[in-house]
Amino acid sequence: MKFTAHYWNTAGLLLIWAVAFGAQAESREAYHPEALLGEVASFPHALPIARKVETARDHEIGLGPIQKLKGDWVFRSSVRLDGELQRVTWQIVDGFASRELLQRLEASLMQQGEALLLFACDGRSCGSGSQWANRVFGQRLLYGRADDQSYRVYALDGPHGGYRVLLYSGARSADRQYLHAEILTLAVGATDSAL
Repeated sequence: MKFTAHYWNTAGLLLIWAVAFGAQAESREAYHPEALLGEVASFPHALPIARKVETARDHEIGLGPIQKLKGDWVFRSSVRLDGELQRVTWQIVDGFASRELLQRLEASLMQQGEALLLFACDGRSCGSGSQWANRVFGQRLLYGRADDQSYRVYALDGPHGGYRVLLYSGARSADRQYLHAEILTLAVGATDSAL
């Protein structure tokens, strides 16, 4: 009788574990990085400045700092990919820091367990803030103090293919904080050598 009760308790625990693990795996599969944009949109201190969705061909993603080489501004390392590109820029107001919001989004990505950090930099190690703002993101408002910029690139796999998520925060002053996010939904068959 003890064996039977122990057996059923163990079997019950295994069943509960299997259901919980299955639900967790299913929720991970169902995750779409666009949920990050919803997180920022629901943050009451984030004011949308610009949003654009476009088909991207040979879109360059920086995997290193931007630097001047033989008179041209280039990434130390980068990849070019095709897909659908969403770009969103927000101003972070009411005394909140854009870098703190970037860190919250990073934590959300890491909770998915499948996010792979491809590149990260902070401050002057990112290179010229003016070039990030104007050349890379096409948003002059992002240009701020070199010490107050952060940039991240993540790779994710989702139910419908792969994604690259880019996050950039910059600050001109305590009251002029900006966050920029890009989500590239990779075209079918698109790969890069960064993975």
